[in-house]
Amino acid sequence: MIALYWERFRQNKLAVAGFIVIAALTFLALAAPWLSPKDPSFQNLIERLQGPSRLHWMGTDDLGRDVFSRLLLGTRISLSVGFVAVGIEAVIGVTLGLCAGFFGGKFDTFVMRLVDIMLSIPTIFLILAVLAFLGPNIYNVMAIIGLTAWPGLTRLVRGECLSIREREYILAAKGAGVATGRLLFVHLLPNVVAPILVSVTLGVGGAILTESALSFLGLGVQPPTPSWGNILSIGRDYLHIAWWLSVFPTAAILMTVLAFNLLGEGLRDVLDPRT
Repeated sequence: MIALYWERFRQNKLAVAGFIVIAALTFLALAAPWLSPKDPSFQNLIERLQGPSRLHWMGTDDLGRDVFSRLLLGTRISLSVGFVAVGIEAVIGVTLGLCAGFFGGKFDTFVMRLVDIMLSIPTIFLILAVLAFLGPNIYNVMAIIGLTAWPGLTRLVRGECLSIREREYILAAKGAGVATGRLLFVHLLPNVVAPILVSVTLGVGGAILTESALSFLGLGVQPPTPSWGNILSIGRDYLHIAWWLSVFPTAAILMTVLAFNLLGEGLRDVLDPRT
């Protein structure tokens, strides 16, 4: 079965390209402190706003810091936010979706009304309001993105569970007296892994995009810690004289989000060919 999935995945060139890009970015994120040619925090006002050169491959910013080194470290920050936020989303969304779909009744109604309420609130405004109250830092950004992204996954998992819970092997397990926890996480969960995996993969790209937007607005990762969003925010003020401050972080965001989207679509085709 794994060999069949791999063969299907390998035939999707765009998904393979997305996987390669994500693997390369993950390597860069892990090795950023050793690969950075300069200290990302070192300021040299004499070299401020210099264009790309052999000494500074992607130029320097308004404080003379090496943009390439800051982008490398920003890769670690952005991927960390994406993975942690989606991890929080997955824990909440999968647990609530499984329980709502399996138990039904009043609990299902309560969860679905809560999902409806969350989906009716503009997410970006909710995030901005919470961060304005708690204060902007990387940990709050991870938490608030994860805590606002779970409704869609909950609805997806619930829908899958509603179609699975009446199947013969689930009814047989119930009749055999299998514990509820085992029914949920051993019998139900493995059968909804495919849509969860696709949703989570697509969600990482969305979380990175949200973090970049928040950092661009000054409510995400705070300087001097570099992130793609706050590097882009500096570039906004110097767009007419320092194009590299906007082009390179924009390209990094675009490439990363596109790679996760291509991988997610590829996994969807592989794991559920009917779609």
